[in-house]
Formats: sequence, structure tokens, C-alpha cells
Amino acid sequence: MSNPLLAELNDRSREVFRRVVEAYLASGEPVGSRSLSRDFSEKISAATIRNVMQDLEHLGLLDSPHISAGRMPTQLGLRIFVDGLMEIDKVDPADRDQIEQTMGHDSPDITTMLDRVGSALSALTQGASLVLSPKHEAPIRHIEFVSLAPGRALVVLVFSDGHVENRIFTPPAGQTPSAMREAGNFLNAFAAGRTLSELRSLIGSEIARHRAELDGLAAALVEQGLAQWESEAADARLIVRGRANLLGTQEADLDRIRVLFDDLERKRDIAEFLQLTDEGAGVRIFIGSENKLFSLSGSSLVVSPYMNADRKIVGAVGVIGPTRLNYGRIVPIVDYTAQLVGRVLSGQKG
Repeated sequence: MSNPLLAELNDRSREVFRRVVEAYLASGEPVGSRSLSRDFSEKISAATIRNVMQDLEHLGLLDSPHISAGRMPTQLGLRIFVDGLMEIDKVDPADRDQIEQTMGHDSPDITTMLDRVGSALSALTQGASLVLSPKHEAPIRHIEFVSLAPGRALVVLVFSDGHVENRIFTPPAGQTPSAMREAGNFLNAFAAGRTLSELRSLIGSEIARHRAELDGLAAALVEQGLAQWESEAADARLIVRGRANLLGTQEADLDRIRVLFDDLERKRDIAEFLQLTDEGAGVRIFIGSENKLFSLSGSSLVVSPYMNADRKIVGAVGVIGPTRLNYGRIVPIVDYTAQLVGRVLSGQKG
């Protein structure tokens, strides 16, 4: 992605800008003209570099935290660097091996595997990792309603792959054992062989068509149970690992980081992370306020979706860190991890 500002820079300005950003990402400290002048292969005075840095500051690409301090990239500067100048490294073999060891090809428990993936990503990148696990989309074998107490009932979902989920909900007042059985029988007549999402799209119209045949309580049970499936409990699970890494970053503001974690924990629609990747496969980078979830903490997010065997995006993996992330190293790690998770979910080898 090209930026008009980048096209305006001559070779010298571009090189100074690139070196300032790379030095800042490596150290987290503002970069001075004198230190840059020592690194240039051609003889350029510190005064010349300082003039170039001032021009870059006027363009909004660099900023100076203090009058006498060096420069550091602005959010706009980081975005232009990431899109136009950043060199992407290859995944280090040691990093690749560590990620592959978490896949657990011999384990059917996807959630446990994704939990290990999150821990590995956090350890490798020294940031906080995010893993959005997929919803369980196997066909349903059986549905049953169980009364627990007045005002509390359980819907038991048995999937064709043996997975079982129990979800508690509030049933209509005055429920009876016969209404429970009728509601279960009604759902099972349509559920077999369908996934939850397929059943949700079908069942509303079927209730309307069969309402005259259904007991009122049974119809209400179905609708209440359906509402529960569509609630937060039916969404994918968000796994966050490595919070201490963010708290330990040099420029971390504890209050801002706490706001970020509170927001993550309270977030009802965690599937929003999939919306971050709605442009299809590939890594996306969100810097600071480019994503509302991370704007208050001043953090960056590197995220990539993963797909199932049908090439449908079902989840995402990502890394949160300070804006001075080592993007060139982290981007390929996140990309490789997402591809590997997708291959495991699809049952592919290698």
C-alpha cells in the first residue's frame, strides 16, 4: 500500500526516516541526529540529518517529546513505515519449531491446542497474545431440555462428533415436564444433521408454522433456548496470554494497560476480532487509535485469520504490544501461526 507522503520524500529523507523508525523500534528511545550520522555509509553531517528530521516532523511523520530530545515516529509515521518501508523477516527456524510443537496433532481438543498456541505466541513475541477460537460447528445429534429449579433450565446439545455442551437459561414460568419433552422432540425433528448456525436460521420460521401444533410453553421453551444459543455463550472464545509482558514494557502506562484488559474481559461481541480481518486472508496491523479497542492503551495489534477446510474464516490469532513492536519479526510469526492452525483444523499434514 503506497502513501502519497512517502512518494514525496527524496532518497535521503526516506533513508533518514527509515533509520529513525528502525532505531526507535529497536530501543524505544527517541533517536538523535548525531547517532544517525555515525551509521550512514556516506558522509552526512549531523546538522544535515537534523534538518531532514525537522522536515519529517513538519510532515507529521516524526515527533519530538522534548525540545532537546531526538525524534520518534508518530502513529502516521509508523503506518507509512509499515506499509511502505518495512522489511519482513523470514520466520526463524527456532521460532517455527516452537510454534509447531504447540499444535498437538495427536489431541482432539482444539481449545487446549489454541491455548498452547497463545502461550507460545506470547513467549516468542514478548507481547500479549490473542487467540479467537472457532465456534463448535459440528452437526447436532440430539437436543434435550432439563429442568433444574424454578426459573432455571438446562439445554443439552450433543454433537455428531461426541462434543457435548450444556447451557443454562431462564425458561418461561409454569413449565411442565410434558412441555420440556415436546420442545425437545420438536427441535430434534429439525436438528439432526444440521449445525447450530443452520438450525438457528431455520427454526424461527418453523416455530411460526407449527405454533398451532405446539403447546404454548413448549414454543416458549424453544424460543428461550434459541435466544440462549444466540447469546454471548454461543460466540467464539477469546484467549489472552502474556499480560505481564505488556505491563513490563518500558513505556507502559499501567492505568491505560488495565483499561485495555478490562475492555477485553468485558467485551461481549468478541467475534469483532473476525471483523478486523474482513478483507480476507493475510496479516493486518492496527496501530494505536486505528482500532477503537486499543486506542486508549496506545497499543498495536498484529492479527491474522485462520480458516477451516472449507476456506471459511473461523478464528484469528494476534499479538498486542506497544506501538514500537518489532513488526518485521512479529508479522511473519503471526502469519505462520495462523496458517498452521488452519492446516491443523483442516486435517492437513505439513
